Amino acid sequence: QVKLVESGGGSVQAGGSLKLSCVVSGDTRCNDMSWHRQAPGKEREFVSHIDRSGTARYADIVKGRFTISQDNGKNTFYLQMNSLKPEDTAMYYCKASGACLEGDRWYDGEHWGQGTQVNVSS
Repeated sequence: QVKLVESGGGSVQAGGSLKLSCVVSGDTRCNDMSWHRQAPGKEREFVSHIDRSGTARYADIVKGRFTISQDNGKNTFYLQMNSLKPEDTAMYYCKASGACLEGDRWYDGEHWGQGTQVNVSS
C-alpha cells in the first residue's frame, strides 16, 4: 500500500527558505510527482510537478523561487522554497500519480500525503 509522508514545513520570515520532502513508501513507483498547496479559505492549487525523467514545471507564482527535485533511489522528492512570501503560507501536499507500478502491476493512480504546514510571516 502506498503512503506519502511530507516533512520540512515550519515557520519562517519573508525572504527565508524551507525544503519540503515527500517520502513515498511501499512497493510502488509512480510517474508523476507533484506538490500542491491550500491556504485557509482557498482551493487547493498546483505548485510544481516532476516526472521520472526529471522534467519539471511550475506554477507561475512560484517560478524562479521554488525548485522541485527527486531522488528515485530513495523514492523521495523535494521542494526547495526560496524567497518565501507571506502569500506562500499554506498546507503543502505531495501527490504521486499517473502510471504507477506496484510489483509487476501497472495502474492509473493518485495518492496524496497528509500535508505539511508552511507559515511565512512578514
